[in-house]
Amino acid sequence: MSAILYDGTAMLGRHLRRVRHAPAILVMTQTMPIVFLLFFGYVFGSALAMPGSDYRAYLVPGMLVATAANGIMTGMFTAAQDSHRGVMDRLRTLPVSRAAVPLGQAAADLVTTAVGLVPLMLVGLAMGWRIDGGAPAAAGAFGLLLLFRFTATWIGILLGLVSRSEEAAGQLGGATFILPLLSNAYIPTDGLPGWLRTLAEWNPISAVATAIRDLFGNTPVPTGAAWPVAHPAAGSIAWCLLLLALCVPAAVRRYARG
Repeated sequence: MSAILYDGTAMLGRHLRRVRHAPAILVMTQTMPIVFLLFFGYVFGSALAMPGSDYRAYLVPGMLVATAANGIMTGMFTAAQDSHRGVMDRLRTLPVSRAAVPLGQAAADLVTTAVGLVPLMLVGLAMGWRIDGGAPAAAGAFGLLLLFRFTATWIGILLGLVSRSEEAAGQLGGATFILPLLSNAYIPTDGLPGWLRTLAEWNPISAVATAIRDLFGNTPVPTGAAWPVAHPAAGSIAWCLLLLALCVPAAVRRYARG
């Protein structure tokens, strides 16, 4: 365990230095969620039954969760880039814990995400969103966001390691943009057709978004929804633990095999 922590800290430093030397990527990943928040909040919000301010209060937590889900895309591209450029081959020749390499990438992404969520939340506050659930609940919401981002990053790392090329990883990563659209991140699922509503409510993003809204005190938990949405905190944690249990060992094995 000490070797994993020591080597993982070294890999964490490597990825943070990588972010420092590529500021354009960091700026892009931080500004795009803000652009989408403004677009959905002021353009789509006027076309919905909710009043604009109410919709923006509904939208901001969903956008925070959608940003966390983007960890699939960033984790996939970074892992594929290191894998297909021979970086991981060189790391495997060193006396470094096999679990530490993907763990360092996931930890670095978690650090940058924790910092990057702050501007998005400040823009949301400027748009009329408020945190009404109290400080402990808000801290729990932020922790749940980071847990979900950590989970999404591990999914991306696994997919990046099994991808055949950087180009394939980039194309597949771009396709993950549809995942928040098939959830309640942007709109309530009440008006969706039966089969599509079921699909959206069993999307892990829906459970996390509902939990975040409840913890922030923005909207109550909907009634009559699927179990993960009707019990959002338990459903979110269950989804994260299940996905981590599947993806972490698979990603470590894939990295060790090369």
